[in-house]
Amino acid sequence: MTTKPPAEPFGARLRAAMDDRGPLCVGIDPHAALLESWGLDDDVAGCERFARTVVEALADRVAVLKPQSAFFERFGSRGIAVLERTVAEARAAGALVLMDAKRGDIGSTMAAYAATYLDPASPLFSDAVTVSPYLGYGSLRPALDLARESGTGVFVLALTSNPEGAEVQHAVRADGASVAATMLGHLREENAGAAPMGSYGAVVGATLSGSLAAAKADLAINGPLLAPGIGAQGATAADLPKVFGAAVRDVVPNVSRGVLRHGPDAAALRASAERFADEVREAVAGAA
Repeated sequence: MTTKPPAEPFGARLRAAMDDRGPLCVGIDPHAALLESWGLDDDVAGCERFARTVVEALADRVAVLKPQSAFFERFGSRGIAVLERTVAEARAAGALVLMDAKRGDIGSTMAAYAATYLDPASPLFSDAVTVSPYLGYGSLRPALDLARESGTGVFVLALTSNPEGAEVQHAVRADGASVAATMLGHLREENAGAAPMGSYGAVVGATLSGSLAAAKADLAINGPLLAPGIGAQGATAADLPKVFGAAVRDVVPNVSRGVLRHGPDAAALRASAERFADEVREAVAGAA
């Protein structure tokens, strides 16, 4: 287990991976319905077979793999052990690993969450983690600071693809700014001066073209924009320029079911991921 941070910041490593492999993030989501569709039992052995198949099929060719921690945690300590192996094997094969944990707390608890995913000495050390800012952006400071120190990244929930998110994210503060716009503004400050791209990203749903104006959200944060919603949720690669505008080159579209439904056949998983990556490349190039 390495105890050394990466040589380059996450933003630089992510830009290089996107340029080399295409701007695509594929989820590793071993939920019960997918395990069943793959002919696997809904138990820790099925979870491990699922995760290992995805890693073996995709970790040497996609920019980012995103394990959803909850689907491993539900199997207790054995599930966490599978998650540790999944992260290590994916990173060893060249993929950047974004841990989808959506952690959010205050003080020493937030610091402990940060250490779990962003400390190079941790068995769950990942290249980046998703976090929730709804105890106040300042509550994320332990994760933000550790990310800077360890060369990792943080993706902050800003404008999520679930319809319920609007009641919080579109709420307007006393200064007239929406909560989402405030979070994006904080991230813009974190990324100021970073090149070729900052390491502090936002989660912005690819299905939200009509909601961005309502939230008065400026997506130009000089950092990555993780965009769930491609594929099964209805958005397509062609929608990305309309949603993200001038920031489209910094978008990391996330596809989970759209790729994973083609398993357990490794060749079919690869073909699906490559098709999505090609579609995103074409959409981004057309918007340039």
